[in-house]
Amino acid sequence: MKKCHVGPETIRMLELGHPWVLSDRYTKQWPVGESGELIALVDDKNHHLATALYDPKDRIVARVLDHNKIQLTVEWLEKKLLQAKLLRLHARLDETDAYRWLNSEGDGLPGVTIDRYGDYVMLQLYTSGWDIHLDLLTTAVQKVFQPKGIYRKLRPQETRALEAKRRTKEYSRLIAGKPAPVPLQVQENGLNFLVDLREGLNTGLFPDQRRNRQEFSARVAGKRVLNLFAFTGAFSVVAAASGAQKVTSVDVSAKYLDIARENFSINRINPKRHEFVVGDVFTELAKMQAQKRRFDVILFDPPSFSTTSKSRFSTHGGTSKLVSATMPLLESGGLLISSSNHQKVSMDDYMKELRRGALQSGDQLKTIFTSGQPEDFPCSVSFPEGRYLKFVISVKNQ
Repeated sequence: MKKCHVGPETIRMLELGHPWVLSDRYTKQWPVGESGELIALVDDKNHHLATALYDPKDRIVARVLDHNKIQLTVEWLEKKLLQAKLLRLHARLDETDAYRWLNSEGDGLPGVTIDRYGDYVMLQLYTSGWDIHLDLLTTAVQKVFQPKGIYRKLRPQETRALEAKRRTKEYSRLIAGKPAPVPLQVQENGLNFLVDLREGLNTGLFPDQRRNRQEFSARVAGKRVLNLFAFTGAFSVVAAASGAQKVTSVDVSAKYLDIARENFSINRINPKRHEFVVGDVFTELAKMQAQKRRFDVILFDPPSFSTTSKSRFSTHGGTSKLVSATMPLLESGGLLISSSNHQKVSMDDYMKELRRGALQSGDQLKTIFTSGQPEDFPCSVSFPEGRYLKFVISVKNQ
């Protein structure tokens, strides 16, 4: 195992428990190695600090696997997966078979996530360093979770560019077991949703919003609900199933809203009693304002970045614009429910965006609830980068 010297700043971060080594002048002097190779991180006196997975072409040049000297074996991986599985006993997973079984750095396997979808699992790799260990990882997953099939998805760095150019239709492939039905029906908190494990960067359901959908469901009975960036309608289904008077779902993708209608139907909710609007969110908000439409609850959970023919959205700066555009449609005393998964925007900065938007519209917002990821997305206190999800419920002018 190659010895790779790290500088004083990296040593300090390792001592704090941070799992990453970022490329710097010290790492540029490391011996030549291959992606996926295990290396020993050492200080200037050659004292062993950690065993890490090497990825020389990545900004995160090494990811810590263990502070002891280890070999990457099926048995070692099994132990990590069993620890992760045990931790899920803290999660509320009644009537739920779609959730995260392994959360990368949060479960001690940086660069890997494993999501359960019914009897199948999705293995996502965020570094090419895991590629040469894929057989070991697959064997460990089969032993611990015993799925009917395992899909592998590589999460490239430039996901937004790939989605925009549509270079490929399929981002994942079956690497073990039997293929999943298309679509595959899964359950979350007693409701049914359709997912596709083959296509796109996302399956059609975001498990990290599961607990937030529960919180949302308790506040919408009898309400007029507007769901912006609705995607495949998970929040819309929850609203309708929880007794919302009418749910309006807006998304630029007709394909996603067709899936949303199917999600309504498989839960025995008539989609014709609700509204589905294909269009750019800001364009549709302007139309609704001109029509003097009003809602009791407005929800938005946009992608971190979104580009359409008419507008471009970014969480940083775009959130305030979105708040000011929604305020005229929200009744006084109504709820604005906002969310972002942008890792580089902290909760404090996100709250400033909400404040800026309220000031632009001349309204007041009072925050009554904040949340993040559920228990199956654990995050070490030494790894703040893992706390990416922000979910905020605010009351307008009350």
